[in-house]
This record gives sequence, structure tokens and C-alpha cells, in this order.
Amino acid sequence: MPALEALGCDAVLAPMLEIVLHPPQPIALAGAQAVLVTSANGARGLAASLAPGEGRDVPVFAVGEASAAATRALGFRRVESAGGDVDALIALVEQRCAPAKGWLLHAAGSVVAGDLKGRLEVKGYAVDRRVLYDARPVTRLSASLGAALRDPLTRAVLFFSPRTAETFVTLVGEAASVGRLDAVCLSEAVARVARRLRWRRVEVAARPEQAALMEALARTLRERGQRADNVTER
Repeated sequence: MPALEALGCDAVLAPMLEIVLHPPQPIALAGAQAVLVTSANGARGLAASLAPGEGRDVPVFAVGEASAAATRALGFRRVESAGGDVDALIALVEQRCAPAKGWLLHAAGSVVAGDLKGRLEVKGYAVDRRVLYDARPVTRLSASLGAALRDPLTRAVLFFSPRTAETFVTLVGEAASVGRLDAVCLSEAVARVARRLRWRRVEVAARPEQAALMEALARTLRERGQRADNVTER
């Protein structure tokens, strides 16, 4: 991960969720004024369900820059990032769209946070939420993650979502000690789950985006007065 390498960190990638794309389902975007993407996996599921080249000029509003970048990489040409969370995405939709101008497609997983569809429908928008993938919690820690957690050089664990933090906490065990490690969390919602374990410190990103998460990690490393290995999970 280049952002971690720039901080002088070695990273162990330890996915807490197994992503399973659903079989492609026909999606017709006629009359849609925009597509809403809340994860990179939603973008992948959307691309798999469209004919090659189809729908690439429909406006796409992504929740953050990571999902926006993944959507652009799949050939969508009119992608805009809300730069934050579901609240920011709703605000962007209200700036760019009007209920009378057409319906919205939400490319989603089987588990969603923030009730994007319901909150937009209250505002008068018609939203079609298509479930395009499952995100299933893993059932055991990988050997590489277990080794990293025992390694005295490991300094921090990065958490990107409440669900991944929940899975980590469950697998590690709520009574387990991670007291020499720091938890660096994308948002306060993530941190609330992570705090069920006894960390040395819990650091929360100033904004729910990857760049701010890296800033939070940098603060943690500066506070420790060193640059060292870290463990990341998504």
C-alpha cells in the first residue's frame, strides 16, 4: 500500500470480510440521473452487470475517493467523490440531482450502513438499491495476522469500517490484550467497536477518508517517536 510505504511502514493486509460478487444481473440505466456507489465492490458488481461500455457516461457519485478511484478504473467517465461518509454523499446528491429529474441507482452490498435509500426517499428521490455482492466475515485470523500481532515491532492496526472492526474484535476475543498496540480508525463509529479491546491508544481520523486515516497513523507514529511496522485490515 503506497500510502503506508510513504510513512516507512511495512503492512500486513488482513481482510476481515470475504467479498462474493453476485452473478451479473441485468441493469438498465434508462431514465437514471445518477448511480450511487458506496464501496469499490459495489462498483465492480455494477460493471459486471452492465454490457461492455454501457452506462459509462452516467454520472456516478461515490462516497469517498477510494470508491471513486475504483469506479474510474472500471471505465466510468463521470465520477465525483463525496469525500466522506453517507451524510456527505446525501449532501452531494442534493447538490447535483433533483427528484423530478429521474431515479437513482444504488450499487450496494447485502449489508448497508446509513440507510442511504431510506434517507433519500424521505427527501423525494426514487432509489433502486441493487444488491450486487455479499461481504461475509472471515471465521479465523490468518497466520500472517496472528504472527504480526505477536511481533514486538508491530505498532498499530488500521480499521476501515465498523464491520471489519467487529470481526477483528470477535476473532481476537474481547478479553484479549492488545495494550501495546494503537488502533487507528476511519471514523468514530469504527472506533466505538474497536474500543471493546484494550488498546494502548485509539486514534480517529479527522475525516472519514483514506488520506485522513494516514494522517492519523502519522500522528500516532510521531507520538511514539519512531517509524515502525504496522498491521492493516480492510
